[in-house]
Amino acid sequence: MALTGIQIFKLLPKTNCKECGVPTCLAFAMNLASGKAELDSCPYVSDEAREKLAEASAPPIRPVKLGKGVRQTTTGGETVLYRHEKTFFNPTVLAATVASDIDAAALDSKLKVYNAFQYERVGLNLRPELLVVKDVGAGAAAFADTAKKIASESEFNLVLMTEDVDVMKAGVEAAGFKRPLIYAATEANVDAMGALAKENDLPVAVKADSVEALIPLTTKLTGMGIKDIVIDSGSREIKQALEDQVAIRRAALKAGNKALGFPTITFPCEMASNLDMETVISAMFVAKYGGIVVMSDFTTESLFPLLLERLNIFTDPQRPMTVTEGIFEIGNPDENSPVVVTTNFALTYFIVSGEIEASKVPCWLLIKDSEGLSVLTAWAAGKFGGDDVGMFVKKCGIMDKVKHTELIIPGYAAAIAGDVEEELPGWTITVGPREAAHLPAFLKSK
Repeated sequence: MALTGIQIFKLLPKTNCKECGVPTCLAFAMNLASGKAELDSCPYVSDEAREKLAEASAPPIRPVKLGKGVRQTTTGGETVLYRHEKTFFNPTVLAATVASDIDAAALDSKLKVYNAFQYERVGLNLRPELLVVKDVGAGAAAFADTAKKIASESEFNLVLMTEDVDVMKAGVEAAGFKRPLIYAATEANVDAMGALAKENDLPVAVKADSVEALIPLTTKLTGMGIKDIVIDSGSREIKQALEDQVAIRRAALKAGNKALGFPTITFPCEMASNLDMETVISAMFVAKYGGIVVMSDFTTESLFPLLLERLNIFTDPQRPMTVTEGIFEIGNPDENSPVVVTTNFALTYFIVSGEIEASKVPCWLLIKDSEGLSVLTAWAAGKFGGDDVGMFVKKCGIMDKVKHTELIIPGYAAAIAGDVEEELPGWTITVGPREAAHLPAFLKSK
């Protein structure tokens, strides 16, 4: 049962050292109780208190780290059913399948294509994280060779997929250094798979025929001291698979069922006959609780929409994405280059900067802190007023970089032009276009 803020406070050192980032231990306790802080932020908590608090403050769905290296990721760790309640923390992990009997040349070609799937969006690098090496009966040696090649020659982390313990051992021996996920422990092999996972400190997935049948398997593994578990209810029928995802999440969050408090792995690749339908099913699992989504293949037309959906769903709805306030140079501007100002909403910045780059007109782009709001919203909320923009222009240092005195403001904020002129005597305030797409023609005309 979760502890209250006061109960947590009684276990803290009460030094009010502020090293956790808040002024008092009581404030930290309240943040910890509401899930807004992590226990590791307190450097002076005792080992005894840490043990009690760690259990009490642990998320109902255990976070599980997958892999090593630049694409190491975490799945699970969720605390709410609905995104608007708080936020979803660890994005759904996207995976593609590689058969164990693939030849080296074909695998080289596939990895070259897969490695190229990286997309820039609002300053973030969007890319998939996992490849599933699927045992197709080619033997332990082929399984191990494929796993080793992927682990050694690519950034991707691995899921080793076989129910044959001997084949799994070969795969772990070849690629264990990348900390792959073992899939899957079943009723028939749970003891052997559990022992292998524990011996090599690897996460393990369990597969059953229903949600209820998962409970004895996860209970057995946790009894062996294994904590990093991923679960698969076994359903490959779309409607039932979705119902299972919801049932698992509700059981963990609402009923406090620790035996089901683990991230899930889903297989759209086994629910559809073509990649288009797989993509639709994958989108459903990204939205509804899939911890790992396994597809048969990656292609731009299916992967990019899923990455964008994932970005949108796993962005904190209460905290807009922002860029740092300041001066940004677009295209090597000089002292005569135009000066453009806009808000610090990340999407606004990247759209505006992209259009300026497309215009081939070097510019100084001033980004004013508007608490992550877009231009029109920020103006309506009083976060992008004429006085504030004028003061920002004075303090940001742009006057030391240019000889002219002209400032271009967004068309949607035309109403602030007079106030900006009052704050910046001698400056000419030019109202730019409302839509960023019209910036190139506007800048060229000037």
